Amino acid sequence: MLRKRARTILAWSGGKDSAWAGVALARDPSVELVGLLTTTREDDARVVMHRTPRAALLAQADALGLPLWEVALPDPCPNALYEARMAAVIARARAEQVEAIAFGDLFLADIRAYREDMLRGTGLRAVFPLWGEDTAALAEAMIAGGLRATVVAVDLARLSSAWLGRSFDREFLAALPPDVDPCGERGEFHTLVTDLPGFARPLALRPGAAFERDGHAFLDVQLDA
Repeated sequence: MLRKRARTILAWSGGKDSAWAGVALARDPSVELVGLLTTTREDDARVVMHRTPRAALLAQADALGLPLWEVALPDPCPNALYEARMAAVIARARAEQVEAIAFGDLFLADIRAYREDMLRGTGLRAVFPLWGEDTAALAEAMIAGGLRATVVAVDLARLSSAWLGRSFDREFLAALPPDVDPCGERGEFHTLVTDLPGFARPLALRPGAAFERDGHAFLDVQLDA
């Protein structure tokens, strides 16, 4: 008798960690990945943390052949409102027989505990396919495995805006200051994935202007047709 695969949605930022978590899930015969879950800003439809435009998220989802579950949030977003909108997502997931939400977190225990607390008692499990992996080895595995990504956001307390637009590759890793995590897990930098195992086609990006908000620098990008 074939074992039923667990229907799972993946928290998706458009960046490398969530994308590589998706690769890990796709390789797991016990998992059926059925959707990508993302939060965007109500005012401009960009990813809350990375300011990645919605069009790029939709292109990534299309390249993977998966639906994009969008949750629009005000910025700033009161925690009570965030939890209410996530409760609606959980209700939809239960109605669609989803059993788990996967996250690309690597080692921040407080973030993992928050996600587990959010799902406790809902009937959904929190899954962390990359948890505890050595981030230097993981970054190398991503690059060797065919992931291609561009740096689209940096924390200006850790990296200058000159890092925007760089490819996430071995040259990038070698140039990082020693106190910056190779995967940027503490928020030092964020990426936008343009190619990945499982993509039907790569994304072609056209970099735009850089802009700064709240101590971070962001690269505006558009998709080439």
